[in-house]
Amino acid sequence: MTEKQRMIQEYVPGKQITLAHIIANPNPEIYEKLGLIDVETNAIGILTITPSEAAIIAVDIATKAGDIKIGFIDRFSGSVVITGDVSSVESALSEVLVGLGTILGFNETHITKT
Repeated sequence: MTEKQRMIQEYVPGKQITLAHIIANPNPEIYEKLGLIDVETNAIGILTITPSEAAIIAVDIATKAGDIKIGFIDRFSGSVVITGDVSSVESALSEVLVGLGTILGFNETHITKT
């Protein structure tokens, strides 16, 4: 009988924000498809964070930094969506980057825009 090898793989993420993006003037259909209640043409801010639990901290920082609304937060995938006017979303995302970098030692990233 041949012996089978058993391999266990584990994902050990670093501390990073892999995506920080602003959609400045989204098509209203994007709001609908994302299930967002605000069907206005507010900006959408998107974050993807590892480890995923840091998404909770990111949303706390974002809500304290600007006049934004939480679109959704997923503590299992690290996805965060916020909405508001462009300057508020940009300010909130900037504060999240600074806060997570300073408080938790996250790697730096830049905010992108479309």
